[in-house]
Amino acid sequence: MLPFLNSAEEKLLLRFADPEAAAVEDDLSAEALSALLDNAEFHGVLPIMLRKLHERGNTHLTSDANVQSKLHELRQKAPIATGQSMLLNYHGGRIMKVLAAEGIPARIVKGPVFAGKLYRHVTDRPFTDIDILVEPANLARANRVIASCGFELGSNEAESYQLQEFKWLEKGNSSLLVELHGDLVHDTGMRRRLSLGFRELQVIDGEAIDTPAALLTIAIVHAAGGHKFHRLQLCVDVLQGVRALQSPDAEARLLDAARMTGIELELAIVLNVTGELFGERRALELAGRIKPDLSIRLAKRLITTNTLLRVNSREKIGSRLRRDAFRWIQRLAKARPYPA
Repeated sequence: MLPFLNSAEEKLLLRFADPEAAAVEDDLSAEALSALLDNAEFHGVLPIMLRKLHERGNTHLTSDANVQSKLHELRQKAPIATGQSMLLNYHGGRIMKVLAAEGIPARIVKGPVFAGKLYRHVTDRPFTDIDILVEPANLARANRVIASCGFELGSNEAESYQLQEFKWLEKGNSSLLVELHGDLVHDTGMRRRLSLGFRELQVIDGEAIDTPAALLTIAIVHAAGGHKFHRLQLCVDVLQGVRALQSPDAEARLLDAARMTGIELELAIVLNVTGELFGERRALELAGRIKPDLSIRLAKRLITTNTLLRVNSREKIGSRLRRDAFRWIQRLAKARPYPA
């Protein structure tokens, strides 16, 4: 369980987590700084917090020996995470070259793409795996390619085909994980209503690749369709995705993508809670463009700022129940008609 944060400290955590927000100027007590560091690490936003603390300088930090020791240890670990990301990038690029040579259309999604396209500081967004997306018909061939590149399957094959997700581990270093996807929605109960695969992303992108609309669509599905809002990093990706939408045309493309893929519920909820967390007006405006039905109205009552901020606090059981209830709303919600 994470150390308790009062409401003022939760606001500080969100300021530290926002890549574009100014560095926190408050003089923090040893107890507050230690608690913020623990929470930032759990929520996947520690690299952003460490960068901001470095930019402000050490003269404003507590002199408490225990906190200084913790901060030093965390700073020492940061280059290791960066090196892991670089190594994953290398293996991802190597696999992609072989896939291309075999004539298998594929694209890397999430981690390294978010880091390079959505974040001003690439090191703000480390990642722990490489996600490769192919058409479902190409899963078997793509699996053989990944195996030929020195990886071994770390998930049950039959279950992986059902989920459209295969987990591959590098034989010489099991910390290197490559996930192969046929669809970014893995819950079979949800997939009857929403789907985000290789072809859908091609349609969203048009003639380009990794457009803001496509990246934000992926971030929304990642937050609400895969991990159930289990940490702030998911909403920070969405926040940065919203900021990357620079034109009315990009916004219209996003909303059309939501209708096409069936994620209008997820878009409304993820953008709403992200907007409330970070005070991002455009996220709230975009969320408001989806006409609310019963499922959206219920989900907004479940997925609140407290649901995310207290996911591993003394209120974690309540947060878990709310997120589980939201999953059932996702499974039971009716698909909205989309004119092809």
